[in-house]
Amino acid sequence: MKTPVLRTLVPLLLLALAAGPAAAQKLYRWVDENGQVHYGDRIPPQYADQDRDVLNQRGVAVGREEGAETPEEARARMEQEKAAKAIEERAQRDRMLLQTYQNVDEIEMLRERRIDLIDSQMIIQEQSLKTLRQRHADQVARAQRFAPRNTAADAPPMPEGLAEDIARSESDIQTQERNLQKKRDERAALNAQFDADVRRFKELRGL
Repeated sequence: MKTPVLRTLVPLLLLALAAGPAAAQKLYRWVDENGQVHYGDRIPPQYADQDRDVLNQRGVAVGREEGAETPEEARARMEQEKAAKAIEERAQRDRMLLQTYQNVDEIEMLRERRIDLIDSQMIIQEQSLKTLRQRHADQVARAQRFAPRNTAADAPPMPEGLAEDIARSESDIQTQERNLQKKRDERAALNAQFDADVRRFKELRGL
């Protein structure tokens, strides 16, 4: 009397042999949630996420295929890849620190040069912002002499283009303020990065 496994496997093997090498298909062996072993030339959708053995025409395992990733497996893989990437980036950063600097003073000197450059850019932006604000104030003061800002009955109408100039100045001021804030953020981030580099360099050098 044939076992359930053999009853399932034998017809598949006979079909594969009868079809010949040209028409030979892959045979798979997988296990369901109840521990029951199954054979077939196609994987049912409900078992697509399970690993399976690939069999030759004699029913001997010749390979193994991984099933589709489950959401949990995908998250675990992504977390592992993220952790591995962080470790590699840290190692590259350590090599760069040791290859680039001989001592902490060199790191501090580079920090000063980079900070000085940002400070120079911020001074230019602050001066530009001051000019924009003064221009806007002059435009607003001028507009006060005209209707509708001047509610006097004999107030003349606002000259053509003045309202647009005021709106443009306000937009330019907002843009320049955002740019200046970006530079402040860049300066803070640069300082923080150099602080971290100094600490790590001391750790690597045992200082």
